Amino acid sequence: MAAVGSVDVELEVMVALRAFLGDDAVVRDELDNQLTEELPTVQVQVAGGDDDGIRLDRAFVDIDVYHSTRADAIALAARIHGWILTQLRGSTTENAVIGRTGTISRPAIRPYENTALRRVGATYAIYSHPVS
Repeated sequence: MAAVGSVDVELEVMVALRAFLGDDAVVRDELDNQLTEELPTVQVQVAGGDDDGIRLDRAFVDIDVYHSTRADAIALAARIHGWILTQLRGSTTENAVIGRTGTISRPAIRPYENTALRRVGATYAIYSHPVS
């Protein structure tokens, strides 16, 4: 739930990422038991952050890529990394102005208990404020 005067950054990033990736991946906030049947999957979750109490929000956003091979997971995570740092930065949605974007933790292999897939994750700082 977004704070007063802020936007739901998780939702805004998911919608924008779906538009960027098209049919290349499933983009969601929560995983389900059918994950191996929906590869590649990109999970977007806000993992903290702060705000100025008025309008400006700095969200820490975890983005995890689940894919069938390590190489494919790394490649998709790198594609998303580039998009966040170039195309998402300075963009506007119906609800939000996305300002500065930056990397807190660059894409790297993250352990996952299901050996039928591979996980690569990164954490980003995304500054935003409402459109109006």
